[in-house]
Amino acid sequence: MSNVWNYRETSWLEGGDLVGYSVEATDGSIGKIDDATNEVDDAHVVVDTGPWIFGKKRLIPAGAITGVNHDDESVMVNMTKDQIKAAPDHDADRWGDESRDQHADYYGPFSW
Repeated sequence: MSNVWNYRETSWLEGGDLVGYSVEATDGSIGKIDDATNEVDDAHVVVDTGPWIFGKKRLIPAGAITGVNHDDESVMVNMTKDQIKAAPDHDADRWGDESRDQHADYYGPFSW
């Protein structure tokens, strides 16, 4: 069974930390990874979208990541920029079970 909070391939984590990598949607770049966690059943990246979404951050569960390229320092997601823009806002100060469930519900269809 799939889990939105786990990477599809654990080998993606062998190349080092993903912080600073660019995140590529199907229709272009959405920003850079500001924070990343590799915890089992809680892995995710936090993307700093810069001015693209007025400085808001997006938390993307690891299961929604479709590829990692360590040579290019990029992470791919099988979503459009608009789909990511429509995702729940991420507020680290309010992160808890409720916001975790909101993210899991939203990103579930994009996860494996």
